[in-house]
Amino acid sequence: VGEFAALVFAGALGFAEALYAVKVRAEAMQKASEAVPSGMLSVIGRREANYKFACLEARKHCELLGIENPVCEISNYLFPDSRVIAGHLQALEFLQENARKYYFTRAKMLPVSGAFHTRLMEPAVEPLADVLKSIEIQKPLVCVYSNVDGKKYMHSKHIQKLLVKQVVSPVMWEQTMHSVYERKQGTEFPYTYEVGPGKQLGAVLKKCNLKAWKQYNHVDALEDEEAAET
Repeated sequence: VGEFAALVFAGALGFAEALYAVKVRAEAMQKASEAVPSGMLSVIGRREANYKFACLEARKHCELLGIENPVCEISNYLFPDSRVIAGHLQALEFLQENARKYYFTRAKMLPVSGAFHTRLMEPAVEPLADVLKSIEIQKPLVCVYSNVDGKKYMHSKHIQKLLVKQVVSPVMWEQTMHSVYERKQGTEFPYTYEVGPGKQLGAVLKKCNLKAWKQYNHVDALEDEEAAET
């Protein structure tokens, strides 16, 4: 949803059209979620942690339980040593129970209804693709980075393709942070503003790039409004 908002801000999508696309996407993803008991597990690991190996063993566990084509894969790369793993509930429960074996210092279920950004969301791909074909998409007026590959959107067809791919692809947030803040040595980092409630994105930036974080500021519009009223 944040990526749609960024594309609206950048003039690539109209607000009403983007809102409709998000509605169709949400309904299709919810329908996909209801088809299979699945979820997402927030994991913080030690340096020894091998997330892909842990997912492989969780899938093997599901196969022993009789689950065909089990899904258990990284769905979000947040910051160094932090991942979100998504897939069948049985796989996530297995990882929680064996957290110590895989060098996970924390393994917490997220309050969501499905395994977003995995192939379990494939039923949602076609409805979103159909909607995006009917929407006029422009080249962004400012740089917008896709969290599918951490690179800048180049043109309208590129946006259309990656917004669809995003439904079943992991969120490369850590990689995107590295792309956004890549600078020649000695070049100053830009000012970064996080607008709205919470400072989670700032906390992630601090983990990804401490020097860039030093130019970070949080702006809470509600606090500013309350201050103006008093």
